[in-house]
Amino acid sequence: MRRSLLFIPSNNPAMLQNADIFGADSIIFDLEDAVNITEKDNARNLLHYYLNAHENLPMEVVVRINGLDTEYYEKDLEKIVSDNIDTIMIPKATIEYVNQLDELLTEIEARKQMSKKIKVLPIIELAYSVLQVETIASLNRVDGILLGAEDLTSDMEVTRTKEGLEIEYPRARVAMACKAYKIDAIDTPFTDVTDNNALKVDALHAMQLGMNCKAAIHPNQLDTINEVFMPSEKQIIWASRVMKANEDANAKGLGVFSLDGKMVDKPVLDRARKILAKAKKFGAI
Repeated sequence: MRRSLLFIPSNNPAMLQNADIFGADSIIFDLEDAVNITEKDNARNLLHYYLNAHENLPMEVVVRINGLDTEYYEKDLEKIVSDNIDTIMIPKATIEYVNQLDELLTEIEARKQMSKKIKVLPIIELAYSVLQVETIASLNRVDGILLGAEDLTSDMEVTRTKEGLEIEYPRARVAMACKAYKIDAIDTPFTDVTDNNALKVDALHAMQLGMNCKAAIHPNQLDTINEVFMPSEKQIIWASRVMKANEDANAKGLGVFSLDGKMVDKPVLDRARKILAKAKKFGAI
C-alpha cells in the first residue's frame, strides 16, 4: 500500500543521506537511468554502504537495477540484494525478464540465507510490455507495476505532453491489470518539477483511471502526490458509516442492508475497508 515513490540517484551522497526525511512512502534508489555508465560501480558501492549503515529505514526500500538486457544487472543484484532492501524495480519489463529475475532472486536469497522474500516492481515502458501487462501483473513476486511514460512514448514515436492523452490507453490498461491482481498501480512521474498545479491535475486524472499511487522525481512533488492519493475526509466518513451499518446489520442477522437508499454488498464493503486501511496506515485516522 503506497501513495508516493521517490526516485533518488544512487551516486548522490547528499540525497542518499536525506532519503529517510523526504516523506515518500517508498524510496527508489536508482542504479539505472540516473547514473552515467562511468558511475555504475560508484553508485552500486555507495548504495551498498548506505544500506548497511541504515538497516531499519522508515520507508519501503526499492532499488531500480539496470535492465536484464545490459551487462550491469548481475553486479547490481549481487551487491545490493540483502535483508536491507524490500523490492527490486526492473526496467523495460517483459514476462521473460520478470521470470528470470524471480529465478535470480531465489538463488541469491538462498545463498545469502536471507530472512525475507524480495518483491518486484516491473516498469512498463515498451509497447511490447503493455501487451503483456496482464500476465506480468500475475507473476511471482510482483507487488505493483509502474507505468514509464517517457520511454513508452519514445517507443511509440509520439510526443509526450503535459495533458497525457498519448498515455491514456496504457495508463488505463496498467491500472486495470493491477486492480485485477490486487497490486499497486503506480502512475508515471510528472517531469515538470516546477508546476505542482499541473502535477495535481495529472495525479487526480491518473487516480480516476485507477492508479493508486504515483512516482516522483523531486522531493517537492511529494506533498501534492501524498495529498491526492490519501483518502479524503469525505471518503473516510463514508467508509466509517458503511462499516458501522455493516456491524448493525450483522447484529440484527441481516444478510443485506442499505445505506442512504443504496444497497451495500461485498464490493462496497471491500472498498470501505481499503479506504480505512489506507487512512489508518498513513495517519489520517
